[in-house]
Amino acid sequence: MPKRDQLLSQLQGDSDYGVLLVAQMGGAPNEVQLIVETARYDPEVEGLRPTGNYIIRALGVREHRLTVGVFGSLAISDDHPLLYHHNTPITAVHFDGKPQDIHELVLDISQAYVSTFGPWRNLIDMQDDLNRSQPLVALLASGYGLLGTMPKPLAERMARVLAHHHIKASQSEQAGFETLDEHGRSRLLKALLLDQSYVVALDFTIEEMGKRQG
Repeated sequence: MPKRDQLLSQLQGDSDYGVLLVAQMGGAPNEVQLIVETARYDPEVEGLRPTGNYIIRALGVREHRLTVGVFGSLAISDDHPLLYHHNTPITAVHFDGKPQDIHELVLDISQAYVSTFGPWRNLIDMQDDLNRSQPLVALLASGYGLLGTMPKPLAERMARVLAHHHIKASQSEQAGFETLDEHGRSRLLKALLLDQSYVVALDFTIEEMGKRQG
């Protein structure tokens, strides 16, 4: 069984847990190494019994947020809100028109952001997504301008919000966005998720500690 499948299988049960023991820089540029132990809760001893030990190497890391300790789920995804800023073209959204209720539109814009990214992104941390040249209320009251430059999935959602408020929206994608490099290799990133911890990287390899890679 491939080590990735083996690791995932050891975290499927209701009594299965993982423990992120170590997160450290690897030997290659932009490499992060995670040492993970899998364990099963034993009610007789009211504690965890180890079932395996693994080292996960994240290659070509772009961002990460990690907390050592116990986690309940692990997944590797190539379709996740964390990847929108990396795997989709940045798109400028311009608007033309004034809303009947500016404050309702501001609320709908905020809700659209939350519904796109969930708990993984917020407007406070990702300040480049919306135009910060002036307060949002003042920007919308002007009747015309750049709402922001943002990942395409968010831009499409914002355009629908503007249309709902009877405001014309136009989208312009960045030029030269490519999913393959000059050698035909994928530029698209993946996300490793351990509950609310994550690593965004080009790829991940998994080895069982003390054993050959599978």
